[in-house]
Amino acid sequence: MTTQHSTALITGASSGIGAVYADRLAARGYNLVLVARREARLQALAADLSGRYGVDVQILTADLSDENGIRTVEETLRNDTRIDTLVNNAGTAQMAPFLSGEVKQHQAINTLNTTALMRLTYAILPRLAQNNSGTVINIASVLSLHARAGSALYSATKAWVFNFTRGLQEEFAESGVRIQAVLPAATATEIWDLSGVSITDLPEGSVMTTDNLVDAALAGLDQGELITIPPMHDIQLWERFEAARLELFASARTGEPAPRYLSH
Repeated sequence: MTTQHSTALITGASSGIGAVYADRLAARGYNLVLVARREARLQALAADLSGRYGVDVQILTADLSDENGIRTVEETLRNDTRIDTLVNNAGTAQMAPFLSGEVKQHQAINTLNTTALMRLTYAILPRLAQNNSGTVINIASVLSLHARAGSALYSATKAWVFNFTRGLQEEFAESGVRIQAVLPAATATEIWDLSGVSITDLPEGSVMTTDNLVDAALAGLDQGELITIPPMHDIQLWERFEAARLELFASARTGEPAPRYLSH
């Protein structure tokens, strides 16, 4: 992939998946704009990456669960015409019964996981469309395909990211703009410290490292994948899922109630 003169803005870049994306893209020659709340961590990461890879690394301290933080990053995406790649990685989770949290807390999670991602995508896409090039990577989750007790809010936000991304992929299918959805499963990041679930409670061998996750996701991007599920070994599972999804959708276009709903 051509990376000369490319600049990537990465949200949630101070640790975990975002920090590994920063490392891998810097190694490919990308200049970087790193976004997160923790300025000290961003400064340390920027110094390390610029020193090791000789790329330009800028930092932007912003809280994307807050309106002011979203506006700050929007302005950067609109005004800095060097940026041709957006990695929407910032997100959080609270794995707990829905009624155990306050509405304000739920709203902050929803804003970070969905609203901020939508608005940052909207801020960069006009330029990418005009240039007919560029990349948007949205980090969803395998929980976008599944929900269970305690994951109602998180699964819903990641399902939103997944379907938002798929819709954009359809809109830009004939363009030179690449749009990828990445669906991690359990990954060793700090999100577990915030989620209320201990990573040590997960089945042995089920947790992927952030290094492997990002390397697989970027390999999927290089291969032209629209949907990348790094720990899914059997690609036929996805193909059968897609076939069933399309068949189900087609079956709902009859315009008539199913016989089971008609009185006898």
